[in-house]
Amino acid sequence: QVQLKESGGGLVQAGDSLRLSCAVSGGAFSMYAMGWFRQTPGKEREFVATIVWNGNGKSYADPARGRFTISRDNDKNTLYLQMDRLGPQDTAVYYCAARQSYSSTYYDTHAGDYELWGQGTQVTVSS
Repeated sequence: QVQLKESGGGLVQAGDSLRLSCAVSGGAFSMYAMGWFRQTPGKEREFVATIVWNGNGKSYADPARGRFTISRDNDKNTLYLQMDRLGPQDTAVYYCAARQSYSSTYYDTHAGDYELWGQGTQVTVSS
């Protein structure tokens, strides 16, 4: 059974950086396109970034572009999200997600298309 587990969240100040990790176990990590989403209370889960199976293609939501970097290490079965210049608007629970895909050109930004999810990690940015 494939499992995803996020780590690296915490409380930081505006302008700080954080790196989130998502460890994938129980399956072939390289067969999955991966994504990061975030959610705040009362709102729908929001797309942040996605990366194709081999790491050669990435896509970002507008709020993340230029500040966040998604990456993956298929040898370590781990997905990352480097977040720089954080602001209070980035406060949310961050989730990693996986969907089986060998496409290197299709970037899926829809949460409903992802098959597997982690439990989330809280990121809180104080002003």
